[in-house]
Formats: sequence, C-alpha cells, structure tokens
Amino acid sequence: MLLGILLNAIRGFAMGAADIVPGVSGGTIALILGIYERLIASVRAGSKALGLLLRGDVGGFRKWMAAVDWLFIVPLGIGILAAVLSLARVIQSLLHDEPELMSAVFLGLVAGSVVVAWRLVRQPRLMHASIILGVGVLTFVLLGLRGGTSEESVGQISDPELWAFFVAGAIAICAMILPGVSGSFLLVVMGMYAPVLAAVTDRDFVALGVFMAGAVIGLALFSQVLHVALQRYHDLVLAALIGLMAGSVRVLWPWPDGVDSTELGVPEGDALMAVVVAVIAFVVVFLVARYAQRLEQSEAHPDAEPHDTEPPEPAQAAMS
Repeated sequence: MLLGILLNAIRGFAMGAADIVPGVSGGTIALILGIYERLIASVRAGSKALGLLLRGDVGGFRKWMAAVDWLFIVPLGIGILAAVLSLARVIQSLLHDEPELMSAVFLGLVAGSVVVAWRLVRQPRLMHASIILGVGVLTFVLLGLRGGTSEESVGQISDPELWAFFVAGAIAICAMILPGVSGSFLLVVMGMYAPVLAAVTDRDFVALGVFMAGAVIGLALFSQVLHVALQRYHDLVLAALIGLMAGSVRVLWPWPDGVDSTELGVPEGDALMAVVVAVIAFVVVFLVARYAQRLEQSEAHPDAEPHDTEPPEPAQAAMS
C-alpha cells in the first residue's frame, strides 16, 4: 500500500509539471501513465458529490463521496501540488528573463496540441473545419482587442480582482477531463496565467484560496455538462476547442514581447533559437500523444469513458 501511495504521488508530480506548462495537458500525462480512466471515475464521482451538496442532498453527497478512490486521489493531488509549488518560480523567472524563448516553447506546444486534437476528431467533415476556422479567426480577433501593453495584454493582467481568480479556477479546472487541452493554456487565453503563477510563488493564500474555490465550484457545475457535451457532440466540441487553440497564437507569438503583448511583429536579430525550441516543443507533444495513443490501444478496456451510473456501495468502493 505504501509503495502504491508513493507511486501515485510521483504520477501526480508528473501531471502537475505538465499542467503548469501551457499547451501540455495533465490529462494526456494521466493517459500515458495508464491512470486516466481511474482518475476520471474519481473526478466524476467527486463532482457529482459536490453538485448534490450544493443542492442540499447530504445523503447523495455521502454516497458519491464514498465512491471516490481516496487512496489514489489524495497522493495524486499532493504530487500535483508539489510540482506546482516547486516549478512555478522557475517558470516565472524564465518568463521574465527569456520571454521570447518561453513564448516560442508555448507556441510549439500549442501547435502540437492542435495537430493532436485534430487527430482525435472521430469523423472529420467540412463542417468541423469550418468551425475550427470560424472559432480560430474570432479568437484571434478578440484577443487583439485586448491591447498590446504588458498591463493590458492577454498574457498578463495587472492586479486582477479576486473574482477574476474565481472565474479562472472554475474554467481552467475543466481541462482536467480533456486530454490534449491544457488548463494553463486556458489561463493564458484569459490573461490569468502570470497572475496565478505569481500568486503561487508569492504564497498569496487569499488569491489561491479564491482560485481553488472557483475550481471546486467549476468542477461540480461544469464537468458534468462538459462530459455530456463530449458524449453527444464529441467532434463539434473538439472542433471548437481546436479553433480556440489555433486562434491563441496571437497570445503566444514570440515577437515583440513574448506573452506580454498581443501585437504581431517580426523577428529582430537572431531568431533561430526561438524557432528551434518551438519545433522541439511541437515534436515533443506529437511524440507524447503518439505514445499515449499506442498505450490506449493496448489496453483491454474498450470504453474510455466511465458511464453515468449510480456509484458503487461504500464497501465496494473501498475495495476498488
């Protein structure tokens, strides 16, 4: 049991390290490590429990909480938290010291995610390409309306209100159940990546508490809706997400100021290193996704998504 807890903490650290980088999905890492189905089962049970608690159904809350695999989720969460706390300062320093290179890395990661996500569309049609184009252009234009200075940019909102942390947490948490979609990427698009990163490194527990509260509420309210949408309209939802990622290149374009500007410039001086790291990041995402796909195909479980059924009895849940 102790070894299993330690392994789950290590898996959580790997997921947390991925989640803190825009363009890399912790869900993809979970898929590679072979724990995705187990993670989703517990996440959905927990979100069901929270939803029932918000509606005042204490009995249903207790029943669904008993279905959560706590010996798996708790050490996994500790590992994720440890990765975020230990790596946030490094990422923040690199964003300040090497904005162009870091933006190039993020651009390559997101570009790779776009290609990977398109491969996940089950029945590609012209309609899906049209949705990608429409959402991508709309996202690109809207992001440009945010301005080009560092205080107004999408990459970094200066001194956001606490409600912004709440909304950011509620939206970013939904990326947990989507391999290929990064929660950090969503924070970048919302302009909350740098503020949340700063809150972690500065140990701003008020802002972090509000962010976590938003994540909890978002998990309870949105994950079920998103799950149903993916079940019924999988390709349409995925096409919209791909368009969102494609349109975000306006945020991630390395020139002139990396993620601190939405102005589109041309490289000045030696841009070879930025191009190289972007290509490397693209290849890494592509190779990781290929490995995850092979691993998924080798599994003996054909159903990738847990069904929306009643939770097992508490005794059965404890044994699972």
